[in-house]
Amino acid sequence: MKNPLFKIIYLSFSVLFLIGCSSENESKDEVIVDPPTQEDPLTAANAASYMVDASAAKETVALFYNLKRLAKTKTAIGQQDAFNSFYQDAGGESDIKKNTGFDPAVLGSDFMFITDKNNNEQSNNWFYQQEQKIISDVKAAYAKGIINTFSWHLREPNNEDSFYAADMTAAQKSTAFRSILPGGANNEWYKKKLDKVARVVSNLKGTNGELIPIIFRPFHEFDGSWFWWGADFCTPDEYKKAYQFTVDYLKNTKGVHNILYAFSPDNSYTTETAYLSRYPGDQYVDIIGMDNYGDFNNQGQTGADKANAKLKILSDYAKAKVKIAALTETGYRVTTTTPAITDWFSTLLYSALTKNDIQISYVMFWNNNKDGYYVPNSTAANAADFKTYSSKSKSTLVNGLPKMYEMPK
Repeated sequence: MKNPLFKIIYLSFSVLFLIGCSSENESKDEVIVDPPTQEDPLTAANAASYMVDASAAKETVALFYNLKRLAKTKTAIGQQDAFNSFYQDAGGESDIKKNTGFDPAVLGSDFMFITDKNNNEQSNNWFYQQEQKIISDVKAAYAKGIINTFSWHLREPNNEDSFYAADMTAAQKSTAFRSILPGGANNEWYKKKLDKVARVVSNLKGTNGELIPIIFRPFHEFDGSWFWWGADFCTPDEYKKAYQFTVDYLKNTKGVHNILYAFSPDNSYTTETAYLSRYPGDQYVDIIGMDNYGDFNNQGQTGADKANAKLKILSDYAKAKVKIAALTETGYRVTTTTPAITDWFSTLLYSALTKNDIQISYVMFWNNNKDGYYVPNSTAANAADFKTYSSKSKSTLVNGLPKMYEMPK
């Protein structure tokens, strides 16, 4: 997320409203099942063979399978920090639930505070408290049948003060990313950050001791240069090597087997070739993603159609390679000075997600905060527009999800 208010938004974490299992999921017994075809060879039996981690935990394999199947009929709706970032800091239920009566189908979290240099893992430490909130959120989401995804706004390796390139010197920007590669001056530093990620993810467990699956998308929006891992600061080969190292270290060195790996540039591409220019390879990617705010920023149906064309590139590649396609971040931020766009959700976004026979498994909106929102609560001006969008035939909140962590019987 490149919004300059991001730092403020993230530092406005409110007290967690810990959400337990709700009755809205207790009666669900549906599982996704679809026989293989020549065009889609995926089966419950062979799903792991199409994944980055062929040794993934069974719930993680089921999530891969069910996300792929879900996209044939539905797009799951998600939001970053839905359980602890609210419009006007209102607290309570997620803003999506305040509006619709149901929680999101996807919960977005971040490893930023978890790996922060100031996190000393002591109970009175603010950063460690955020870590514990995030872990509680993930477990609560999993118990409800919600899908969990993590981004990582990793602070740069020099002073660890910021993830924005604009906050770094020219010399730092030119060396930071390649310094974390194997043999680089900061590779050990980076491995220690991954060690913390591995420890947290490996200890995400459900009530029966099973590993909770997560989606992880490292080094996102890399085609822009607002982050220190952006295109101006590393070559395509260096980017690929860093992504590959990250996956190999977590999967092979640390033995983490409850992750699906997502690849998500921003929206700068218009061709498959451009999209794949920094792609680390099919053996390293489960989810073919895109972050896209720009095409939805007051560009009307023209922008929505541009977004749809880019999503079709993802969808077509995902179909051909048995991957999952997703709109990994998007939104239009409404504030007291930036009014909502009429029918932004129900017409513009929905058309981008559904036109031209595309299959998009999930869409993630960025977080709400005191001063603005990406998803309206029940009192916001465009509340009805979101509610209409969420109830359309190809949209789903948590109440419309099948059992994502179980294979069909």
